[in-house]
Amino acid sequence: MKTMAEEKEIIEVPKKFEDLVKKIEEMSVLDLAELVKVLEKKFGVSASAPMAAAPAVSVAAASAGEEKSVFNIELVSVGDKKIEVIKVVRDITQKGLKEAKDLVDAAAASPQMVKENVKKEEADELKKKFEAAGAKVELK
Repeated sequence: MKTMAEEKEIIEVPKKFEDLVKKIEEMSVLDLAELVKVLEKKFGVSASAPMAAAPAVSVAAASAGEEKSVFNIELVSVGDKKIEVIKVVRDITQKGLKEAKDLVDAAAASPQMVKENVKKEEADELKKKFEAAGAKVELK
């Protein structure tokens, strides 16, 4: 898995977008979330991943009742122990304190994805950690 620094090296920003990209990089997570919502409303689009990019599940497999084995962990509400939740986010995501705090703050406004493509056992364990910290998460 590549770090953000490695991905920045690969991505070449056209000169006409340099100022815009720089401004976006300087924004907080909360401001970015608000900007996304404004752009979605203004242009009638969605920033969520298109369905074609999602792993295909056959109708036969779904109707056979096969159990899902990979989950995304979404922080739905923070609860009373915000600092504990920030610690859990930092532990799970390996993010810095500011990034973890911004993610937890953003979760107060709308659910935030904490980790994607997690195996069932790990997802259950992480859910327990969040619940112990007073947060509510959904496994999707």
